[in-house]
Amino acid sequence: MPKKVLDVGNCGPDHSAIRGLIERNFDADVTQAHGLEDTMELMQQSTFDLVLVNRKLDQDYSDGLRIIEEIKLDDGLRTVPVMLITNFEEHQDLARKAGAETGFGKLSLDSP
Repeated sequence: MPKKVLDVGNCGPDHSAIRGLIERNFDADVTQAHGLEDTMELMQQSTFDLVLVNRKLDQDYSDGLRIIEEIKLDDGLRTVPVMLITNFEEHQDLARKAGAETGFGKLSLDSP
C-alpha cells in the first residue's frame, strides 16, 4: 500500500516537481494543501506518513513554520513526521526545534 505524503504551500510547478520526484522514487501518493486551515482539515480526515511544508507559503507568503508548530501542538497529529522545505539552514534549525525532522531545499531536488 502506498505511503501518503502531504505537500503544503508550494506553487504549482514546485508541487509538480516534488510530487514527481516522490512518486517516481517511492511507493507514495502526494496530496497538495495550501495553508494552515486546509492542512489541518486534511490531516484530521486522513492519515499521512509525511508532511512537507514550504518555508514561505505560496498562497500568502506566510511562514510555514507556523503550520509545523500547529501540527506538533495537536495531540492527535504530533507524531506525524514533518519536514520544512528550505535551502536555509537557520530555518531548518527553527523547524527542528519545533519538532520537525531535518528537511531539504528545492535546490537539492535534482541531486542524487
